[in-house]
Amino acid sequence: MDSLLTASRITKQYPGTLALDNVQLDLKAGEVHAIIGENGAGKSTFMKILAGVVIPDSGQITLNGQPISPSTPGEALSLGIATVHQELSLIPTLSVAENIFPGRLPTNMFGMVRYGALFKQAQQVLSELDVAVDSRISVEQLSIANQQLVEIAKAISLDCKILILDEPTSALTDHESDRLLAFLKRLANEGVSILYISHKLKEIFMSADRVTVLRDGKYIGTHVISEVEPDDVIRMMVGRELGNIYPDKSTRVTQSRLLEVQNLRLPDSPISNNFYLQEGEILGFAGLIGSGRSELAHALFGAAPRASGNITLNGRRVQIKSPRDAIRLGLGYLTEDRKQAGLFLEMSLKENMSATVLDKVSQASVMMPSKQRVLAHEYVQRLSISASSIEQEVRRLSGGNQQKVLVAKWLAIQPHILIVDEPTRGIDVGAKKEIHHLLRELAQNGVGVIIISSELSEILGMSDRVLVMREGAIVAEYSGEDATEENIIRSASSH
Repeated sequence: MDSLLTASRITKQYPGTLALDNVQLDLKAGEVHAIIGENGAGKSTFMKILAGVVIPDSGQITLNGQPISPSTPGEALSLGIATVHQELSLIPTLSVAENIFPGRLPTNMFGMVRYGALFKQAQQVLSELDVAVDSRISVEQLSIANQQLVEIAKAISLDCKILILDEPTSALTDHESDRLLAFLKRLANEGVSILYISHKLKEIFMSADRVTVLRDGKYIGTHVISEVEPDDVIRMMVGRELGNIYPDKSTRVTQSRLLEVQNLRLPDSPISNNFYLQEGEILGFAGLIGSGRSELAHALFGAAPRASGNITLNGRRVQIKSPRDAIRLGLGYLTEDRKQAGLFLEMSLKENMSATVLDKVSQASVMMPSKQRVLAHEYVQRLSISASSIEQEVRRLSGGNQQKVLVAKWLAIQPHILIVDEPTRGIDVGAKKEIHHLLRELAQNGVGVIIISSELSEILGMSDRVLVMREGAIVAEYSGEDATEENIIRSASSH
């Protein structure tokens, strides 16, 4: 099979960082080609060069044998190269349909938008993706997962020759991811070439024809997926044996209940939920998109209203009406959307880490930079955060290091209970292992951890006990040998 697109000797230097060093790639027509590597390996920079977002310092790209050098996303699109970035580019206040067809809205002879035709066209694209979303509603009404699917629908609607996807399933459950991967296979069979960047090895081995590995900005190798094992790919990514990504289960779970929730009901929901969290336990919440896992956690943390419910901490009834109340009581919440709701991207590591403990780093309401520096240095060292200094802007960190800063921000409150929502979304396998072991270390020291994850392997690998949600209700509980993928999927799926 001839190559559709080739890239050779691609190099990109930023101040203090050689992001790409003579990287190469060949993409064949109708193949799914995965690009994998740890955070900071250069994957996103390479993708942005192909997409016309970043201009390389040197190297050559050819399409159908002809040299190309797209300098804008528009130029790349004109060449048939469409990209779905990890950072969503949707306009929240516009409808789903308007976001799918920006600048391409159907109009009548007077230039007025034909909304009936627009909504119908958008619904057809969504149906192809098997996305149950009304094209007429505004994007801001959608979950992060469904926003991700709308972003993919927008790219697919461009009828491209090459589709580049950067972590397209980071916000999706395993079930939703399987549907998307099946659709991508159909696209490839129709002749579309797909470049697929993902940290999820399971997906790559399910869907890719070949895989290219990058490490520290360098090309390591390209392999036919059927000729390598996951451990081989991990070794190429990290340059070492990684060992078990999941730590041993807890030896410190006690019968002492840190948290009891009774009759917690969300607004407009007739369903009440009851559950408890024990000292030293990691309690997993599993379920499909829209099952209510995050909404229940938001209500518990005081970040969203609840219609009813009693919360007991260490045997004492408490009122949590706001995140401020929750933090004061020793609850931390690591959000699923670190860039929009978790971090101040334009601010430094130091400022982000002290955001939850302003009282500890100030005196008489005046910020004390010396105390901020001590706090920041402690967590940079404890979490092995890779940064030029504690003054570096968080937006300039890799995804894995951003996630570690978010973890540090909540560890700073010294929580009794830590809720982590998609704690390893969009980060590489090495950083995942570090966060998994950190969560288990917290549990071993008596902290109660609630983990919400769309990855069943993560739920099963980390949880001492699993609660399954469906349509806003906790419908099952599993532990020990009963906690299997089959049981969880059966409970999470509607009957």
